[in-house]
Amino acid sequence: MPDPSSWLHEATATASGGHVRTDDGGLSSALASPLAPHCTGLTPEQLLAAAFASCLHHAAVEAAGEITDEAHTVQVTAEARLGRDDDGRYRADVHASISSAGLSREQLADLVEYADRIWPFSSGDATRHRLTVTPADGARR
Repeated sequence: MPDPSSWLHEATATASGGHVRTDDGGLSSALASPLAPHCTGLTPEQLLAAAFASCLHHAAVEAAGEITDEAHTVQVTAEARLGRDDDGRYRADVHASISSAGLSREQLADLVEYADRIWPFSSGDATRHRLTVTPADGARR
């Protein structure tokens, strides 16, 4: 992982009491609850799809700037599915597609390859990210 001082951006989000919010207030939404099916709000798969679409869109716009002056036409669609393995663990499957008006097939393929290569959750490289889950008091499990 990079040196902590090299991070460009950071954010904090908190999920509690049926809501999720970012520390800056940019996102605040009710959450659906598997324990209370009558509750309405965003589901985990909707949040995953939105997060992947947002992250990949950022990378695709950057990539498009290297290929065309039409970066403003980039569109990313992400589809996220959650399932349960036999042992009870969740698994996620995310598929994303990138489009941009006015690009040839070759330019679009270049844009997709570049965007996929630079964002941290690349389809071909699971070694560029790490998730660490610890108790809030900082003690390691």
